[in-house]
Amino acid sequence: MKAAVNERYGPPGVVKIRDIPKPEPSAGEVLVKVHATTVSRTDCGMRRGHPFFIRAFSGLLRPKITVLGMDFGGEVEAAGSGVKSFKPGDRVFGLSPDSYGAHAEYMCVPENGPIATMPATLRYAEAVLCEGAWYANTYLHDFNLKPGHSILIYGASGAIGTAAVQLAKSCGAEVTAVASAEHMDLVRSLGADHAVDYTAGDFTKIDRTYDFVLDAVGKTSFFECRPLLKPDGRFSATDLGPWWQNMWLPIWMSMKGSRRVTFPMPKCSKAVIEFIKARIEAGELRAVIDRVCRLDDIVETYRYVETAKKTGIVVIQVIPDDGFRPSGA
Repeated sequence: MKAAVNERYGPPGVVKIRDIPKPEPSAGEVLVKVHATTVSRTDCGMRRGHPFFIRAFSGLLRPKITVLGMDFGGEVEAAGSGVKSFKPGDRVFGLSPDSYGAHAEYMCVPENGPIATMPATLRYAEAVLCEGAWYANTYLHDFNLKPGHSILIYGASGAIGTAAVQLAKSCGAEVTAVASAEHMDLVRSLGADHAVDYTAGDFTKIDRTYDFVLDAVGKTSFFECRPLLKPDGRFSATDLGPWWQNMWLPIWMSMKGSRRVTFPMPKCSKAVIEFIKARIEAGELRAVIDRVCRLDDIVETYRYVETAKKTGIVVIQVIPDDGFRPSGA
């Protein structure tokens, strides 16, 4: 089968399209014929082996996982022994946060893992929004976001941000979305009550405070955003932040009996995908697609994602879909 393989850490050029053996499903696994996947910020970090401490898990000198891709949408081709929930022909979607593998024509996924049948009306390219939605829900759940709460989401036009705006609205919160001028209409269409253009001035100077502030792109800090927080408000970020402060600040503050800064660790399960599926079917969550690319063009796709200018998700179309032609096709 065809796959995007990276056998060493480095820039996008280390990724090569190769033919590798097609996997066979073990007991309790399904073999998924991948139709669509994504290139995400997580994939970029895994490919680079950065930040360096992740190599304790991903491989010190060379990557243990050589086929990346966490999000997948595809069709069950075969089922291993004992599988009862899925059968060949089922349209499925989900995440593979432990073994990755979606940047290929086929992958194996545990039946009891983060996989579910796709909503009937969804196309494969629309189904690969789970990683961003998973991270967004992790942070909103940690906040215990409820109706009446107010939240500011910085970086509201990215994969996590677009999901966070929608999921926060589904919780009944008042949402302020911070993005660039070109994305004001987008974030409003996702349900944001207020849209702030960070290119027009310092967004931390707006004259209001919030119960929660979520940095969905890891480009600001608690100290910058502190004026935006109510006295008992909380800040969280989806990246380590300057000097990795988003990891050590929660520890330091917890020692003082404070939860002003939190940095929850995402945990994935079948329940996560079932939750995302329910939100999609309720019309409360949809994919925002920046562009659709071919698997053969994955090196250029990595380069684009690393510009940090993408809107929503960047889809890799492994099998052509007339509804979503690759960009430039």
